[in-house]
Amino acid sequence: MESHVKILAVLQIVCGALGLLAAAVIFLVFGGAASIVGTAGVAQDPDALIAAPIIGIVGTVIMALVLVLSVPALAAGIGLLNFRPWARILTIIISVLNLPNIPIGTALGAYGLWVMLSAETERLFRVQAPQAPARPGA
Repeated sequence: MESHVKILAVLQIVCGALGLLAAAVIFLVFGGAASIVGTAGVAQDPDALIAAPIIGIVGTVIMALVLVLSVPALAAGIGLLNFRPWARILTIIISVLNLPNIPIGTALGAYGLWVMLSAETERLFRVQAPQAPARPGA
């Protein structure tokens, strides 16, 4: 099951990185569109001055949503590679959120839940309490 955890970690890192790339593209597209509409609107249509900030706000909201979903996936992937207990829980949450994203998100979410909820994987992520050193004469 350790190999499945590593595969899932790589998939989470790739999806998180693609999400960051998508957020940058969204920022450029909506920011460019807002500036074009705002610049063209000054000379031709005064209503464009109203539309430019709306385009910018919509782009910012979409970009923020993509970032909110991508950054935790990237962090979870890195945590999974190091077998951190918090990464297992974060990956379960991300996997549930991925299920409605048909078809790739559904496959990744189902695979993530299968890997993270197995008993063998739970043992891999169990935190071992530090052992107290034995006292001489005890």
